[in-house]
Amino acid sequence: MTQQHSPGLPETKYAYSEGVGIAYQVVGDGPIDVVMIPGFGSHLEHAWQHPRLAHFYHRLSSFSRLTLLDKRGTGLSDRVSPNDLPGIEQRKDDLKAVMDEVGIEHASVLATSDGGPLALLFAATYPERTENLVLINTYARRIASPDHTPALTPEQYQGFADAVTENWGEPIALEQLAPDLASDPEMRNWWAASLRASLSPAAARAMVAMNASIDIRGALPAVHVPTLIIHRTGDQANPVEGGRFIASQIDGARFLELPGDDHFPWLGDAETILGEIEAFVTGERSGAVPNQVLASLLFTDIVSSTDKAAKLGDRDWIALLKTHDGVIKAEVARYGGREVKHTGDGTLSTFEGPARAARCWLSISNRLGEIGLAIRGGLHTSEVELVNGDVWGIGVHIAARLMDLANPGELVGSSVVHDLSVGSGLTFIERGTHKLKGVPGDWRVYGIT
Repeated sequence: MTQQHSPGLPETKYAYSEGVGIAYQVVGDGPIDVVMIPGFGSHLEHAWQHPRLAHFYHRLSSFSRLTLLDKRGTGLSDRVSPNDLPGIEQRKDDLKAVMDEVGIEHASVLATSDGGPLALLFAATYPERTENLVLINTYARRIASPDHTPALTPEQYQGFADAVTENWGEPIALEQLAPDLASDPEMRNWWAASLRASLSPAAARAMVAMNASIDIRGALPAVHVPTLIIHRTGDQANPVEGGRFIASQIDGARFLELPGDDHFPWLGDAETILGEIEAFVTGERSGAVPNQVLASLLFTDIVSSTDKAAKLGDRDWIALLKTHDGVIKAEVARYGGREVKHTGDGTLSTFEGPARAARCWLSISNRLGEIGLAIRGGLHTSEVELVNGDVWGIGVHIAARLMDLANPGELVGSSVVHDLSVGSGLTFIERGTHKLKGVPGDWRVYGIT
């Protein structure tokens, strides 16, 4: 099958609500339907560019038919005037329109952050369409008041509003949303691009003002579907007390408080959250999932190693190999990767993101070039299975075959790597479409500098 799109990226389609196009994607074909409502801003296609978020979606779709959407006025959905942004009521109708278009009679509704109030209102209004409800790091009232203290203070929320007004286009509030990755260049670039893709500056300001008025406390006792509320104790964007309050107002709700500071559920101990979601919506938890992860696979190989060894002799060649191994080990560690194994005169390493892996390879190539060693490399991002310290899966074979296409001193990557590295500052040179030995389909490949 010829690949017209990057593997794993779903098609974006539209449902129409009062003539307004609502963008959605459907991933997986599991026996149950899960509809996920995003937070403050979203962009369906840009979201897949972050490997951890893509892995989160793939894991959800491993046990469900997962429907994702951009709310009206954001992302790929029809934009509206900043003076006419839809409220929760209108967006509730938009959600229903997407479910109707996909053919979903009833679904598990999963919502994070600012998507929570919409999900709660939908469940209260359409219990016959809501199989159960999963809420992560959300709230019932956006800003604290004298009669409701478990929320951000007016001063805290004003600080966020000021940042949106003054610094839109930058990675706003990342220190609160993802503290451990707030200084990571890849994360900062991705988040800033995500915000820009989701909302215009004027729409972002209007959205902040609109969210300030959200208060659905009165609807909570009307939620009568099974409900799971997950909240991280150290969440700075939405205090954990807000999650506790929601749980106290919904009869039979289960509240799960988890350690951690990350607001984004796909960061930190995401596997725990995924396992709890799977167990709640399906009634069971798969045992092998923790061994399956999304990884960027980097193969390296010394060019013309046999000729080099013959010229140097055994003693000098072995000394050079030790230097080579030391450089690989040091650079892989410096870029946060894991050296998996040696493959003859090369290595296989894994990384959490393709841009980081590419930069590691470039650094290795430069350092080894100084001592007269030329290398080539192959890079692919794929879900792999971890088995006794090794990695298994078709992605390993793809990365190896990509390396076979590389010239001396060149790193060759797949279209998946290209698509996941937008905004990274790397340069991609098209190398055409190739068949990879033992791998189905035609593959677009790129040289990376």
